[in-house]
Amino acid sequence: MINHDNCTVRVRGLAKSFGANQVLKHIDLTVSQGEVIVIMGPSGSGKTTFIRSLNFLEVPDRGTVEVCGIGITDPTRKPSHADRRKILEIRKKTAMVFQSFNLFPHMTALDNVIEGLVSVKGVKKAVAQVRGRDLLAQVGLLGKADEYPGRLSGGQKQRVAIARSLAMDPEVILFDEPTSALDPELRGEVLKVMRDLADKGMTMLVVTHETRFAQEVADRIVFMEGGHVMEDTTPAEFFGPNGSERSIQFLGRINE
Repeated sequence: MINHDNCTVRVRGLAKSFGANQVLKHIDLTVSQGEVIVIMGPSGSGKTTFIRSLNFLEVPDRGTVEVCGIGITDPTRKPSHADRRKILEIRKKTAMVFQSFNLFPHMTALDNVIEGLVSVKGVKKAVAQVRGRDLLAQVGLLGKADEYPGRLSGGQKQRVAIARSLAMDPEVILFDEPTSALDPELRGEVLKVMRDLADKGMTMLVVTHETRFAQEVADRIVFMEGGHVMEDTTPAEFFGPNGSERSIQFLGRINE
């Protein structure tokens, strides 16, 4: 089990626009420690912008983001020193796994995993390498420690990216469509790692269209459309015969 102190994610009144396009419209959401939240919805519904706002890769226009008791309100005003410190603390407690892996091509798998430990946390390289090899073993890639990303499959790259996120010992991991760039046969190996993390109690917010993963692993399904949270419900309700007309329509398009 992952033994972190109780850490809740709370979002209140979150809004974000890009020019005239309002992507997020007053989002409210609470995620408890250890919950797995799968965020689904059509393209352009605001899913990626929402999870990028949780660690301020996107700066919201309005609203409050609180992670593990660290809260930022009115994020678009000129940030004070205290605000900047809070954002850094939130980023230390969260990790992001991107759709496109974002590995350094000139670094080996092991060096990619330990880069943050060495450069951000100041861990000695020899110590970091021990931790990095343990994490690569956890995602089934210890034998690829000395390989460069160019020699890894997409699924292997994504598992390295997950190991890299775990190296920073986050309280919460944010996944932005982690399997959408992968061939179908490679998705399973990434989803298995994510299932293992869920079993160990990691708090996860996952933007994905992987319906089987959502049904089997998620505690809640958050369905977004038009910048709103339209539904926040259980997998049994969302995927069941009594689901809303809109969710049934959406799932039908995914399964086509």
